[in-house]
Amino acid sequence: MRLNRYLAACGLGSRRSCEGLVREGLVRINGAVCRELATQVEPGDRVEVEGSFVRPQAEATVLLHKPRGYLTTRRDERGRRTVYDLLPPEWSGLQYVGRLDRDSEGLLLLTTSGEISQRLTHPRHAVDKEYEAQLNRPLRETDRRRLVAGVELEEGVARAALVRLLSPRCCRIVIRQGWNRQVRRMFEALGFEVMQLVRVRVGNLHLGELPPGRWRVLGEGEVAALLGERS
Repeated sequence: MRLNRYLAACGLGSRRSCEGLVREGLVRINGAVCRELATQVEPGDRVEVEGSFVRPQAEATVLLHKPRGYLTTRRDERGRRTVYDLLPPEWSGLQYVGRLDRDSEGLLLLTTSGEISQRLTHPRHAVDKEYEAQLNRPLRETDRRRLVAGVELEEGVARAALVRLLSPRCCRIVIRQGWNRQVRRMFEALGFEVMQLVRVRVGNLHLGELPPGRWRVLGEGEVAALLGERS
């Protein structure tokens, strides 16, 4: 297995970021520093990164329906509930991909794959993230147009790729940026309060009928689709 792919399979990030570890001389194979990106790791080779032995993890990607009231973090100093409280102990090493704030709910991915994390979070991939928002007052057509045209936030102009009304106070909104609490702040910029926010889709993955607090493991075809590959 090529070295960068091996390191990514160990949970050390995307293949590109793992190449940086090699270039910086932080990787040793059988005790010798390796800076050659084309190196093939053979069965029985001992690979170390910054002095620690590493080996590939069993890859898993889980789709969780995060309930309201849970934090997207590994642990909380105040003892509040986190999404890891909903998972089996053997999945404590999964990394969440993007966040949902405590008051938001819906589709959250957790994975051992650095490639999936990079694919879904890097701005150049512009992956759709679709939310259903319940608002404190009716959304007018002028408001919908402003969300699509863009509203000014601290980071810059935030735009919705699509806003579709389901009822006067409920809509579906699709974004391709990934700023902190972006959807809530976009509505707040127009004077709205978001009463409920549910992420219902990421890319071509849908939350569907999965109940809050429940999870399922993605199949090979779903993982391949996330990576833009054929299954």
